[in-house]
Amino acid sequence: MQIDFHHGVTYIVARKAGFDHHDAQIVAHCAQYVDDATASGTINFNNGAMYARISSAHKMLDYRNFEELSNHQVWIPFHFLPGNANKPADQNVDGDFIEKIICCPNSHVAQDMVKACISAKSQHEKYALHRLGITMHVYADTWAHQGFAGVNHDVNDVFDVTEENANEGQNWASKVGSFFSNMWDSAASTFVSDALPLGHGAVLNYPDLPYLKWSYKNRYTNKLIKRDNPTDFVAAADHMCMAMKRYIDGNPNAVVSGLTSADKKTLKSYFEEITDESGEHRHRKWLSLINDDMFGLGSQRVTYLSKGPGSWKDKALGRKRGKVYVYSNEFLSSDWKCFHDALLAHRFDLVHHVLPEYKICAA
Repeated sequence: MQIDFHHGVTYIVARKAGFDHHDAQIVAHCAQYVDDATASGTINFNNGAMYARISSAHKMLDYRNFEELSNHQVWIPFHFLPGNANKPADQNVDGDFIEKIICCPNSHVAQDMVKACISAKSQHEKYALHRLGITMHVYADTWAHQGFAGVNHDVNDVFDVTEENANEGQNWASKVGSFFSNMWDSAASTFVSDALPLGHGAVLNYPDLPYLKWSYKNRYTNKLIKRDNPTDFVAAADHMCMAMKRYIDGNPNAVVSGLTSADKKTLKSYFEEITDESGEHRHRKWLSLINDDMFGLGSQRVTYLSKGPGSWKDKALGRKRGKVYVYSNEFLSSDWKCFHDALLAHRFDLVHHVLPEYKICAA
């Protein structure tokens, strides 16, 4: 999924779940910032203080995508949550380890991840809402990234990719040709799968386009896979709404309703009608819809800046003197620091508590 869903739709769903405008913006900002936090390393301050942050994403052609450790530390906990073949923790999965880590929509692993986030809320951490946003990103991606794994493996190898409703001139072949600057030839499916073996790289952005209905054949299983993104995205939003209601209630097992039938119908109509290939273009349209009160939330101006003046990072770190930043006590409670604290908490809990229950060991 891209910024239109992770930010715009997450904000709408958070409001529908019961969050006010301020808190919904935090949740939505963090849900999107998972895709934008590509830098890691230590921040140094002029008073000798230091802060270490991790990244939650890499750029598609970043060399780190081909390092196994980075796959385990970034793609598995933040984008391609292992699904354990949709089986609960006490049931074994037939086959190799790879069968356990293929992403599945709303898997038992995903549900336990959400429960862990809700349970952690009781600890009253400053970054509780920020962690919820991160969790919602990962949770939503279990629908978009289903069938793929966050490692370099043949399970991500595809061929015969087709679309029912792609924009004219934007079929898979033409996209591959554009992506690789005219490197397209008759062996494209093999070439792309070999070149982009991580996650859904071989099908480019198809899983992330809300309006797309498409299919492909998985070379690893030789099965035909049909995908209906509008339906999947509505399902993701509906389950996110339930998860956030449970978060507000403070009870990970609370019986709650999701989105209303009318809300689901409205979301699906916009998923199908907004067909810009650019996630940024779709995002601007969703923010306009929110501002025009098309979701019954009242007119709200919702914004997002990943970097630059006015961004969370800019507000947290301020000006730089040479190689160090000027320290301020406000840094400790800044949204940017809270987000990065939440990244660490999410990854630690998932890797050391949730996944081991499923006999999954990730670095």
